[in-house]
Amino acid sequence: MTKAVMFDFSGTLFRVVSTAEWLAAHLAATGLALPAGEEAELIARLEEFGALPGGVPPRRIPPEVQQAWDTRDLTPELHRTAYTALTRAAEPPAAIDVDALYESHLAPASWRPYPDAAPVLRELRRRGVPVAVVSNIAWDLRPVFRAYGLEELVDVYVLSYEVGAQKPDPVIFETACERLGLVPADVLMVGDDRTCDGGATALGCGFHPVEHLPVDRRPDALTPLLAVLSGWDG
Repeated sequence: MTKAVMFDFSGTLFRVVSTAEWLAAHLAATGLALPAGEEAELIARLEEFGALPGGVPPRRIPPEVQQAWDTRDLTPELHRTAYTALTRAAEPPAAIDVDALYESHLAPASWRPYPDAAPVLRELRRRGVPVAVVSNIAWDLRPVFRAYGLEELVDVYVLSYEVGAQKPDPVIFETACERLGLVPADVLMVGDDRTCDGGATALGCGFHPVEHLPVDRRPDALTPLLAVLSGWDG
């Protein structure tokens, strides 16, 4: 029987705003304006290089950025280096402060919970099922949960930059299980990445996949988890 659940963060419980919203919010905050056509072209280039963390994955990574990209979630410095380099590769206008644009994605306002995230987390709390958030991330996501009133529904946060290991490295899942006080066979991992999140199965954890979709296109993918938990024998 499942005794605890581990959730991925980005693409599972929350999703970052679209690239268009991210850029528009930064332009508005800094008083900049781009012609509509130029803005649309910049959005397309930013998405080509995957410049928004948690957004559209890059279709092209410059060779000189590859190493930082591969290890981006191990330190804040590597994360910033990788993503600001990808933004610069998209050739934004000189008036755009690339570092400030990067910083803006860290704000809770840049993240939105999936519609059923709060109800599912509250139901797990009602059932007495402990919850861990296990994320490949290089910054503290706790303020995002706090801003949406969900922080108290998470018992353990295991973040790659804090433990020095990225999913699917077993170390990050082992750490989460240890902090939950449970053996892997008693813990279910929920995530959108079958390679990274599914790596928990190597330890004996169960795995429940969800699709990484925009918030308005995925209203209830987490809800079936409650029925799965009722019938899962570990």
